[in-house]
Amino acid sequence: MTPPAAGPDRILTNLIDGEHVRSGADEAIDLIDPATEEVYARAPISTPEEVDAAYRAAERAFAGWGRTTPAQRQLALFRLADAVEARAEEFADLESQDTGKPRASLIADEIDQSVDQLRFFAGAARDLDGRSAGEYLAGHTSYVRREPIGVIGQVTPWNYPLNMAVWKIAPAIAAGNTVVLKPSDTTPQSTLLLAEIAAEHLPAGVLNVVLGDRGTGAALVEHPTPQMVAITGSVRAGMEVARSAAQGLKRVHLELGGKAPALVFADADPRAVAEGLTLAAFFNGGQDCTAATRVIVHESIYDEVVAALADRIAGHARTGAPHEEGILYGALNNADQLARVQGMVERLPAHAEIVTGGRRQGERGYFHEATLVTGMRQDDEAVQEEVFGPLLTVQSFRDEAEALALANGVRYALAASVWTTDHARAMRVSRDLDFGCVWINTHIPFVSDMPHGGFKHSGYGKDLSHFGFEDYTRLKHVMSYLGE
Repeated sequence: MTPPAAGPDRILTNLIDGEHVRSGADEAIDLIDPATEEVYARAPISTPEEVDAAYRAAERAFAGWGRTTPAQRQLALFRLADAVEARAEEFADLESQDTGKPRASLIADEIDQSVDQLRFFAGAARDLDGRSAGEYLAGHTSYVRREPIGVIGQVTPWNYPLNMAVWKIAPAIAAGNTVVLKPSDTTPQSTLLLAEIAAEHLPAGVLNVVLGDRGTGAALVEHPTPQMVAITGSVRAGMEVARSAAQGLKRVHLELGGKAPALVFADADPRAVAEGLTLAAFFNGGQDCTAATRVIVHESIYDEVVAALADRIAGHARTGAPHEEGILYGALNNADQLARVQGMVERLPAHAEIVTGGRRQGERGYFHEATLVTGMRQDDEAVQEEVFGPLLTVQSFRDEAEALALANGVRYALAASVWTTDHARAMRVSRDLDFGCVWINTHIPFVSDMPHGGFKHSGYGKDLSHFGFEDYTRLKHVMSYLGE
């Protein structure tokens, strides 16, 4: 996939109908290494005509793929998973170049997870749920068919390029759908390699990848062919997709932003909290919609928790180039994201205190220090708005009711955590937290078997799990008259 020489003369291609197709677009995007700010390739801004060609390929493929047996789809996905696993080193190289992530941990942290998710959905293909056939009306037998939806349009983000591509394509393909996917304009390489490998194990046109910018994404959503559009991205992007999809009454699956609180009660161990939340806040530079972003701690242990966090961050939240040893996270993904984080820090109110971090690191590369901020108030921008970077805020609370009010008092509702040794409190608070995922005494682990997705401005629909699989199916009731 990756040629020996890299630079602006290297032009990536789309993958349509199982073949690499060079774009005829006049414009292209510079792909910039976040750690060095050097251009290593260019990606085309695919035109609406090229999006149309991908959809026509997917539509042709659906005629056959939609009628395959679950066993056939399962076997194809198992083979794809094995092939991705066999090329894990190559995926890690591409992902590190695209994202600036630490190279040493990429296979264990992300590539292996993608393989597991492919295998999970391979199994899900043969585990379709439906009501038992029977006579629900006298003289008539009814049963339910769970069918593929058709052609699916998908858009994935830059924070976990391969993971997010797998989260989207695996359930869709397992259910018998075909896909046209646009990866982020800054991180297309691992998705292209995934599609290239898929072309060896799936019929041509089942998975198509078109490269481009927001305009390409708009063309993908607006096209009349897809029956469903799925996106992982910002709230703004989700709203635009929902508005556009409504014009064609397309089904929509939205996994959007987050502003995850961590509620720390008086009986929690400050050092265990600091260890868990430092990883949860700064893994991948905080560029994670489920990252711990708001520590809400009981006033009786506020100072202890702040001190423990500051100490842990200083020793364990280093950033650096992908091949440096001992780093937790690499560069932020792009110049705009670095500017966003810097702007949020610069606009902190006078009552806020930067305990540690707060600055760009170095003059080259999009590096930003892990930053801990105290003295925050509920209506502060850094508390209310998603930063998507290495910025962790701390607030205090007096009682459980106030803790819940602070935690729920944002427009996002994706993930949260509760830190306490009181089981009854943990059950009560997890019930009352208005978030799609609630962790207890941990924060950020995922498993393929459990659903991921939020409420409110964090979107709707589920990724992962059997629920994520069902999102890519439709139900048909069949009733037969039994005669006299």
